[in-house]
Amino acid sequence: MDHTPPPFFNRGPSPFVRIVLFILFSILFMVVDARQHYLDVIRQGVGVALRPLRQLADLPSVIAEGLDDFFTTQATLRRENEAMRQARLRDSIRLQRYQALEAENAYLRKLADTRGRVDPRGIVVEILSTGQDPFSRKVLVDKGSAQKITPGLAVVDTVGVVGQVTRVDMLSSEVTLITDKDQAVPVEVVRNGLRAVVFGNGRDGTLNLPFFSTNADIAVGDVLVTSGIDGVYPAGLPVAVVATVDRNSGTSFAKITCKPSAGVHHHKQLLVLTTPPAPPPSAAQAASSSAVTAAGVMGVPPAAETKPAGGPPEAKVGGSAPAAAAPGAIPASKATEAKTPSLKPTPTPATVEKGKN
Repeated sequence: MDHTPPPFFNRGPSPFVRIVLFILFSILFMVVDARQHYLDVIRQGVGVALRPLRQLADLPSVIAEGLDDFFTTQATLRRENEAMRQARLRDSIRLQRYQALEAENAYLRKLADTRGRVDPRGIVVEILSTGQDPFSRKVLVDKGSAQKITPGLAVVDTVGVVGQVTRVDMLSSEVTLITDKDQAVPVEVVRNGLRAVVFGNGRDGTLNLPFFSTNADIAVGDVLVTSGIDGVYPAGLPVAVVATVDRNSGTSFAKITCKPSAGVHHHKQLLVLTTPPAPPPSAAQAASSSAVTAAGVMGVPPAAETKPAGGPPEAKVGGSAPAAAAPGAIPASKATEAKTPSLKPTPTPATVEKGKN
């Protein structure tokens, strides 16, 4: 009788045999799958069955990548937003600078056109600063005697008269505005040619038009231009526009306030007129010119002087009778006729044409 104890575990084939069998089965399946594709259906079914398990196994890594992307994206967005904000600020400053340069170029083109119309040799100046005195209206410009600027020259902009040069240094000049209380500009009303003088108010940037009677022909909106009679400002430059007219019956003169057409509050460039305007003709020249013009129009020659230099005195009409002449003396009338040359009137085109006819 066999008393050998039974084995505790049924081991089966040895491990070596199992490995050999598995290798053979693997080679067989690979050959069959490569030749006949019998295992495609089985592979797809196993893949579908194992997909939830694969997703469950990949879930921790997916969550970790999502969290990392979330925090990384937040930091990146903050940096990008800050960079875009700074870029926008720089672009805004640059755009404002370009807009300012564009406006300045347009103004300079208008100023150059004004110089071509008013004074081709005018000097373009730039305002450096304004006066510190609250009771005066003056500005400092960047051109002086080195650029041939002298006191008394008129200063204008693209709209009209700004002021007058009152003090000149080597490299700068002081311009007193027409709104200063010590400035006066001869003007005339464009609508009716009425002449006057405007004075600076010195306080609120306005002009006063004094010494107008209450029934004077002037109204709100009338344009005032330089008359040119002062020899400083060329004629025809805009100065101001009538803003208010107060006709108080209790006073002899109307209170007229004007608003300047030009100013230094809009642009920094001004134009100094270096060519002085032509002086107005004197009263004698104007009278002589008008008399000659009237005589030429009427066809009458100008009056000729009948008294030669050094000739005898003429007899007075309606005077006392002449004294008796000495014997043998030539009568005064015949002596005058003998000594006075015959003067013929200067023919004019009208008289020549009349003679031809």
